[in-house]
Amino acid sequence: MSTNPALAGDPPPTSQGRRFAGQIRENLRAFFAWRPSRREAAEIILLASALPIYYLVRGITQTHVDESVERGIALINVEKSLGIFWEVELQSWVLSYEWLVKVLNNFYLFGHLPVIGGLAVWLYFWHRPQYLFMRNAFLISGAIALIFYVNFPTAPPRLLPEALNFGFVDTVGNQYQESRPLTPSWFVNEYAAFPSMHIGWNLLVGLAVWLATKNIFIRAFAFLMPMAMMADIVLTANHYIIDGIAALPVIFVAIAIAAGARWLVIRNFAPDGNVERDKGWIGWLYWIVGIPPGSEATNTLVPTPKAA
Repeated sequence: MSTNPALAGDPPPTSQGRRFAGQIRENLRAFFAWRPSRREAAEIILLASALPIYYLVRGITQTHVDESVERGIALINVEKSLGIFWEVELQSWVLSYEWLVKVLNNFYLFGHLPVIGGLAVWLYFWHRPQYLFMRNAFLISGAIALIFYVNFPTAPPRLLPEALNFGFVDTVGNQYQESRPLTPSWFVNEYAAFPSMHIGWNLLVGLAVWLATKNIFIRAFAFLMPMAMMADIVLTANHYIIDGIAALPVIFVAIAIAAGARWLVIRNFAPDGNVERDKGWIGWLYWIVGIPPGSEATNTLVPTPKAA
């Protein structure tokens, strides 16, 4: 007997393609028809205020340049002791290719928050549980990183004095004549290098995207995106290798705190049914800790991902 899937009753590829196109149209209609509820309006207010506050605190932090440079040199010494001080050699190879330098500069500037924002919208509308998981870990990790930026500002490789003869080149500054184009000066802290949330947040959103889908191409993107950013921050002399490594425990601690808060609320404030859960103060409590509304499962951190 034939084992051809098409003969076994499966729809032909053309039907699958039409069904996929129909799903896209339905999703787009739902997106444009969306009107925020009170809780969704609160979501917008939360994110619209948290991110500016994060960058404002970074930007107004008083920095002692000499101490920041000393910390940068200390990180280099740590890398030398570990045998991973490769930044200068790697960047010297990249500087031979002007087109590649421009690609790296643009990816550093536009492959971080714009990409995270776009993926957050996708997760919010079509993969809400993973979005809520990412949102809380995102906010918590930002708060942890601020502790380091405020108390232990560190000079990135590009800002180490030339007299030290390390050989780092500020590729973004050389291309745009400023380190952070299109960014208000009061949001910029040149010495917020350790840990690197370029890596931390790209890794976090990559993890959320991976958990949200089984699509091999989307998962490949989720896997490669933080790896590409890790290479980028080093090759543009914006961070040390150890800055990226230090972002990992920050993200893991943030995930643990977010998951722990979620578990405590489910354990101690379990209403009778989903309808009651979505009403009153307990509904807001569930929203704060990132428990998805409706009939989504609440006994696991992230429900089973959909196919796309």
